[in-house]
Formats: sequence, C-alpha cells, structure tokens
Amino acid sequence: MKNTKDLYISNFNALEESLNGQSKSPFHELRKKAMEKFGQFDFPTTKHEDWKYTNISAIHNYDFAGVDNVKVTKEEIKKHLIPGLDANLAVLINGHYSNELSDIKEKANGVIVDSFQNVLKSNPELILKYFGKYAEIDNGFVALNTAFANDGVVIFVPENTVLQKPVFILNLTGSKDSYVLSQPRNLVVAEKNSKLSIVDLFHSISDKETLTNVVNEVIVGNSAHVEMYKIQDENQKAFHFNRTQSYQSANSTFTIYNVTLGGQLVRNDSNVVLDAENCTGNLYGLYLTEGTQHIDNHTLIDHAKPHCQSNELYKGVLNDKSRGVFNGKVFVRKDAQKTNAYQSNKAILLTDEATIDTKPQLEIYADDVKCSHGAAIGQLDYEAVFYLRSRGISEEMAKTVLIRAFADDIFDLIPSEPLHEYLNNLVHTKLK
Repeated sequence: MKNTKDLYISNFNALEESLNGQSKSPFHELRKKAMEKFGQFDFPTTKHEDWKYTNISAIHNYDFAGVDNVKVTKEEIKKHLIPGLDANLAVLINGHYSNELSDIKEKANGVIVDSFQNVLKSNPELILKYFGKYAEIDNGFVALNTAFANDGVVIFVPENTVLQKPVFILNLTGSKDSYVLSQPRNLVVAEKNSKLSIVDLFHSISDKETLTNVVNEVIVGNSAHVEMYKIQDENQKAFHFNRTQSYQSANSTFTIYNVTLGGQLVRNDSNVVLDAENCTGNLYGLYLTEGTQHIDNHTLIDHAKPHCQSNELYKGVLNDKSRGVFNGKVFVRKDAQKTNAYQSNKAILLTDEATIDTKPQLEIYADDVKCSHGAAIGQLDYEAVFYLRSRGISEEMAKTVLIRAFADDIFDLIPSEPLHEYLNNLVHTKLK
C-alpha cells in the first residue's frame, strides 16, 4: 500500500514554498496547524470506532492530486442544471470556483455569494472569524481539507435578509488523464432573521476514479432559517467524503437533506449543534445502492441548550452486494431540559447479499426530555408486489412503485417543486 500520508505532507511543504510572504499570514497559520494534526491522525482505519464498518484503504491505490486545468463549456453546464430551478449558480470544477461559468443573481444588500479564494482576498476578516471554528479536526479527512483549503463557495446573508433564489453549487469532478483530488471548502453564514436555501450537487465529468473531500461550515444566526440539499450523483468509481457542521443560535432552524446515489465509497458526516433555546434541527437522508457500493451515513445532533427539537429520518434501499452503514447519535446535555428528539432509520434489502450496519444512539444527561429512536430493516412486501402484478403491472415496475413509495417520506418534506421532481426522476433512473 502506498504511503499517501507522506505524499500529502510533501505536497503541503511544496505549497508553502510557493506562497512566499503569504506563508506567514494568519490564514495559513491555521492551515499549518491542520497539517500538523493530519500528521498525528493520518486517515482513519477500521480500528477507529466511528469507522469500523468502513474500510477506506482503496483510496491508497491511486495518486489523487489537484487538477485545475479542466475546461468545461457553458453548454456542458446546462446538462447538469435542475429544470425549473431559478437559482444563483456557483460552479466548482474539481473544487475550483469558475467565475466564467457561475451566475450569481442576488448581490445587493450586503449579500455575498462568491469563491472562497476571492473572499479571502477581499474580506479576510470574514474568513478568519469562522474558518475552522466549527468543523472539528477529528480525523485525517477534515485535517487534509483544512490544510489545503484554497477554494470553494462563501455564502453570507446579512441580518434581516431573505435570499429569494436558492444558491445552487454545481460540483463537477474528473479528468480524462488524472485521478482528481477535489477539496472544496464552503462557508455559510446566515445572520439574524435571514433565510436561504442551498443545493449542493455532485456530478462526474469523466469515468475515472476521483476523490472528493469536502467540508461545509454552516452558521445559523438568531431566528435564521437555512435549508441545504446535498445530492451525490457521481460515477460508480468515485470516492466521496463529506463533513457538514452546523451551529445554531436561538430560535433558528437548520434542515439538511442527504441524497446519495453514486460513488463506490461514500461517507457523509452531518453534525448539528443546537447551542441556544428554541432551535430546530432536521436531518433527512435517502440512499440507493447497487453493485458493490458502500454508503456510510454518520450523524450527530448535539442538544446543548433547553427547549430544542430535532427530527431525523434516514431511509436506504440496497441492491446486489452493496452495503450501507447508519450511525446516528443524539446527545442531550445536562442542561438541555425540555428537549424533543426523534430519530428513525429504515432500510430495504433487495437481495440476500446486500447488508446494512445500523447503530442508533441516544446519550441523555437531562431528565425532562422526550426522545425516541428506532431502526427497521426488511425486504419488499411481496404480497404488495403480487397484488400489483395481479393488476397487470410487471414485477420490475411493481418493485419500482413500492420503492418510490418508500422514498416518498423524504421527498414529501421538500418544499421546492422543481427539486422534488428532479429527485424523483433521479430515483426513477436509478431504479431502472
């Protein structure tokens, strides 16, 4: 097995040499500390409790590296847009923001939707105020992303401002000639009484193996509302690691939808901290697997203050020899009285060779709470399949109808009609 740890440390040293005077900047000091932690952590193995069901060793078989010279035309971009979705478009090619291909329509009233790199130059105080303050460096992937943080999308919505159109982050990854490493670093700040919606979509633009390692830090101010839709639809050779860390203030609402369809190995870490009273955190997920795909969803909801509510629902449909992992932890601190927390994970196994490891967790230190969790694993209801077939529907179509009905609990929660329809079509295509 290749020593990729030494390779990335060597690449970081080369990066430092190219920075000249910028190597002493406060921002780069944060990156240096992250690289030091990467040296301590390295990549996780199955010996780590949080990774015991997910073996990431296959990533060491490839020389993944950053690529910034892949050209994509506006015509190609149109193929990946969501029909009917009128949005502020931010395009990332292999993790690099494209000013030419992006189309930001709402820039007034202090709103910022721009590249991480541009904001670091024009408003470094904003980056330094939030960067690395919320996404804890607790494994090699977060450390690596932080150490090499260079580009991505920054979204800043000032107080009392509603972003009328969603921010659509289109991530296109791949190269005909290289094994691409893409490491977007996204920062979202929604100030008091603001509101916004984000669609974070991932597609492949080649059939080669890629490694996407993304970190999102989301700060939700008092009475602010943020919705985030993360849709992973890369090719079946892609490796994908995602950490989304949100932090909520009083009376705020944060909702994240994780829809995972592509990739040979995917890990989604979604962490929510409810750090003031009357917060609501919603985590919803749907994953469909086939072949030998491996999808790992880890969630953490931290009820740090009283009078908060969290709702969590994850559903999976696993086919062939694929494997799913769900580990959902709800942590209720001692002072977080009057907490309401609901968690459910359900999975359908379509074959005898598909597997899932599920671990719902409640860790409660308060005594006046309402918390529940549950997990259900089963197969399709073949009496229902028989009933549909007796009405002239083919067996494959009958299975598709039942699976889509199973997924509708997630889709029915989505308020955007274009997004709802788009996801329905993706699932229908996946099930063909």
